[in-house]
Amino acid sequence: MSLPDEISSSRKHQRSLKKAVTFQGTGLFTGAKTELKLRPAPEGTGIVFQRVDLPDKPLLPARVESVCETPRCTILGNQNFQIQTVEHILSALKAFDLDNVIIEIDGPEVPSGDGSAVPFVDLIQQAGVISQTATKTVHHLTAPVFWSKGDVHLVALPAEEFRISYTLNYPTSDLLKSQFYTVHVNEETYKQEIAPARTFSLYEEVVPLIEKGNIKGGRLDNAVIIKGNTILNPEGVRYQDEMVRHKILDLIGDLSLVGQSFLAHIIAIRSGHFSNTSLARELVNNFTLGKNNAK
Repeated sequence: MSLPDEISSSRKHQRSLKKAVTFQGTGLFTGAKTELKLRPAPEGTGIVFQRVDLPDKPLLPARVESVCETPRCTILGNQNFQIQTVEHILSALKAFDLDNVIIEIDGPEVPSGDGSAVPFVDLIQQAGVISQTATKTVHHLTAPVFWSKGDVHLVALPAEEFRISYTLNYPTSDLLKSQFYTVHVNEETYKQEIAPARTFSLYEEVVPLIEKGNIKGGRLDNAVIIKGNTILNPEGVRYQDEMVRHKILDLIGDLSLVGQSFLAHIIAIRSGHFSNTSLARELVNNFTLGKNNAK
């Protein structure tokens, strides 16, 4: 849902990595051990996954058109294969404003690391970032773009920065209840305020999933588990509001699936992967409409 209007834009140089870097780990949901490699890519490539364990090593663009499921994570795929839990790596790439990267992976799920985006930030910093010759369009909203259903709301407002303001609400959890955080997203704020925030779940929600075999790689060293008024992780939380910060981390990753650079103030209330990717689709439609109006 959006309010049609002309879209203004500016331009900046595309960015990629200086060298290839690798990371190994276990998938949170599948329990599959995988190796992930980030490789530099030529101008105009975009962010692209490659399943190097499959015949012909097929490619899959990290675009909202590739989203096939959003069950507690974001899954990209087509009729032949899928890649699960893409949001954390995509979040880090988006925060570092990277445009052209090949993400090689030899299994069905991105490794979880410690449940945060820190491993991927470390990878990007290890590789280094380069500015490329070609430029890209940066979209500037001139009217709100929104998605809303029930008590879940997302709106993208015109702004000259990329800012996210998120309200989390878990009325059934005495410890969580409500958290709010707002951040102007750039490399430094992301590294310090967002990337370390880990995925989380309520104990009563996650135990049935583990018993059914739907979460085969979940441990207290890659997720925060909340039971009543207690954090079950021995080390506690990294921030008192770690949960809302992780929701912002996820939202950044899901919005990267727009596949185009944009500036906006995103206001989110109780959103998850389905609603995040739904707003991404609305933004794509809005930018396409803007291009058509400009012709």
